[in-house]
Amino acid sequence: MKKLFVFITLLLIQLTAFSQTTGKNFIDENYIEVKGKAEMEVVPDEIYLKVLISEKDTKDKVSLEEQEKAMIKELKNLGIDVEKNVSVIDLSSNFQSYWLKKTDIINGKEYQIKVNDANTAGKIFKAMENINISNMFVDHVAHSKIEKFRREVKVAAIKAAKEKASDLANAIDQQVGRALYIEEIPNYNINQNFRRSEVSNIAITGMSFSNATEPQIDFEKIKLEYEILARFKLE
Repeated sequence: MKKLFVFITLLLIQLTAFSQTTGKNFIDENYIEVKGKAEMEVVPDEIYLKVLISEKDTKDKVSLEEQEKAMIKELKNLGIDVEKNVSVIDLSSNFQSYWLKKTDIINGKEYQIKVNDANTAGKIFKAMENINISNMFVDHVAHSKIEKFRREVKVAAIKAAKEKASDLANAIDQQVGRALYIEEIPNYNINQNFRRSEVSNIAITGMSFSNATEPQIDFEKIKLEYEILARFKLE
């Protein structure tokens, strides 16, 4: 037990010494600390719609098969590639409710439709209304190059930080050198997930289709915002 205690004590001493050494190297540097911020707004080019149908959606209890055929026909008429951009998410029947309450069995299907612009989304809303399918909503939006844009904004943020540091250093007749520390500051106020559970960045307008031949749906742009904390050596 004594040997083990001695070993642990020595290990702790070594770790403490290492921590102090690395910390000292950084503290001994003359540096300037700044924050750089950059933003970008992107128009979504991937819009995911959800359509839910059931046999009780219509007065005459139109079957799922009939509604599905009508929906597919309308989508094809709009030029939607149904093989590529339409998928079944869920197929369900309320058998549990039937056995517990002896109610009618309601069969339901949930579909996902992917489109690339708000104009097409508006036309689909109108088409579904025409065939009495009203249970439809925007699930989420995204952009096919969103990761590329995120990198670009982060690069712009660190460049802004260095530019700010240079301006401040020049004011006291000094220059900035190499970066000593770089940290991305989390921004919890910006919605960058775009899922339906965080759908605050989606704004739908012009949804009154009764008098509109070409319904308009406008989406807020996807906002990317990043802030970088950086420390640069002063020379």
